[in-house]
Amino acid sequence: MLESFANFLQNTGFYALISSGGLDAVKTIIMIAIACVLLYLAIVKKFEPLLLLPIAFGMLLSNLPMIKDSSAIMMHTEFFTDPQYMTDGKYINVGYICQHGGLLDLLYLGVKLGIYPPLIFVGIGCMTDFGPLIANPKSILLGAAAQFGVFFTFVGALVLSALVPSINFGIKEAASIGIIGGADGPTAIYVTKSLAPALLPAIAVAAYSYMALIPVIQPPIMKLMTRKKDRMIVMEQLRPVSKTEKIIFPIVVTIVVGLIIPDAVALVGCLMLGNLLKESGVADRLAKMAQNELMNIVTLFLGVTVGATATASSFLSAQTIGIIVLGLIAFCFSTVGGLLLGNIMCWLTKGKVNPLIGSAGVSAVPMAARVSQTVGQKENPSNFLLMHAMGPNVAGVIGSAVAAGVFLAMFSNL
Repeated sequence: MLESFANFLQNTGFYALISSGGLDAVKTIIMIAIACVLLYLAIVKKFEPLLLLPIAFGMLLSNLPMIKDSSAIMMHTEFFTDPQYMTDGKYINVGYICQHGGLLDLLYLGVKLGIYPPLIFVGIGCMTDFGPLIANPKSILLGAAAQFGVFFTFVGALVLSALVPSINFGIKEAASIGIIGGADGPTAIYVTKSLAPALLPAIAVAAYSYMALIPVIQPPIMKLMTRKKDRMIVMEQLRPVSKTEKIIFPIVVTIVVGLIIPDAVALVGCLMLGNLLKESGVADRLAKMAQNELMNIVTLFLGVTVGATATASSFLSAQTIGIIVLGLIAFCFSTVGGLLLGNIMCWLTKGKVNPLIGSAGVSAVPMAARVSQTVGQKENPSNFLLMHAMGPNVAGVIGSAVAAGVFLAMFSNL
């Protein structure tokens, strides 16, 4: 009986925590504390709770102290990063993972194989109205300008790596960090899982945290870069968009993007498929399923498994601090890029374009457009910028996916 009780004690998390050693135990406690802080932000502060909550709980699960050979371990990050577990030292061994992996290992295959982000884009497409973009095609330029932060931070990450010896960002890591500037969590995950999987936990947390903080980060930049009289500009009402235009648009965009940047088709194509399901009017059941059941299930699986990769060894490092800082820079400069072009368009049109809609060029739909509306209405209560801002906002979704395709095409084979 005493021997059985001793075996039970040796298989508890408390024993594993104590036996792991002083520094490792401290790191474990820190990671559990970080997970609890993220849960607080998701539940109490409501910062992007639909994804931040699963990410935080996945982080909590993977950092609970357990015996290494315990079947209770649900995530084995080494199966996806250690060459000894991989086929030819570089390809994930799906058969081995199915045989020896835990629950989260199996669900993480959806991230590693690039399944979850495109499925989320199907749901986003079903919930997106491209009408404002079709009615004002010039707004696609604002979505493109808002990708400035992506490429600025790509260069910045390489410079930081050269200046700080403890931070080692190669060209693939720099591309993965830069894509945070698109303010699109699924796109950031899609790029990172291919180019820099070791950075996935930090990049995912940074991307979704900054998306949630849009109402805090963007307004000061918007007021700094625009004049009060320009923020008060009331734009003309957009023209009505026909159903035929809305049906043709996703088909044309898919063909054009596919011919120019094939690596972006997985994201853009799924986005356009979801939109076509909605706009065609002949697949209402599929459209409702994609924006509800499919979107919710995939979001849950994606969040929990990405959070589960955030172990102490991969997350508590100088690189993570660098990613958090660079991610903020990427996001701010993406906002700056959109506002700069917004000011130029305001000048060229002699005051017909409110430059505030440029900040909506980041990909966070519809939160960024709502921020443009809020800031504009504070300056002029009769101002309604929401629909005008939705044009660059949905253009930003396409733009971030295209930027991701450019990075994958350029660096995935290096």
